[in-house]
Amino acid sequence: MKVEAKKEVVKEIAGKLDSARAFYLTDFTGLNVKNMTSLRAQLREAGIEYLVVKNSLAQRAVETLEVPDIAEFFIGPTGLVIGTQDAVSPAKLLTEFAKEHDDRPSVKVAIVEGEIVDAEGIGRLAKLPPKEQLLAELAGAMESPMVALVSMMQAMLYEVAGLIDALRAEKDAAGS
Repeated sequence: MKVEAKKEVVKEIAGKLDSARAFYLTDFTGLNVKNMTSLRAQLREAGIEYLVVKNSLAQRAVETLEVPDIAEFFIGPTGLVIGTQDAVSPAKLLTEFAKEHDDRPSVKVAIVEGEIVDAEGIGRLAKLPPKEQLLAELAGAMESPMVALVSMMQAMLYEVAGLIDALRAEKDAAGS
């Protein structure tokens, strides 16, 4: 590959990584073509990109970004999993796929929202509930105090109405 072509590849990879919410470096050793095709299809279906590029080119692309140094992880076969929509979906997909395929691919490291995440952290990310569920839980948590406030205000309104009725009844009794 000529120097200009390499520069263009590095620029393209850097652009994809820069726009990503998270990217994962994986070791795909041990996966056959059928399994790799299946993994790529699952990732693509979820809106996640999977790239296999030369380590030196990927490393140069990462060096142009403002992320922690992960140069030590560019050893052996490396696949880049790029999640642009959210950081959790790629972790979930990779973890679930690895469970079914003898822990392959293995995740070397990830950069999530500009921070380095090790294998243990990736496991914790994969255990998070789906985004929709988290949003529903947040909405529920926000709804509960509001319902309590409305109930309290409604009780006050009933109390004031009761006091007005009592006052009216007292005036009627005093007026007769």
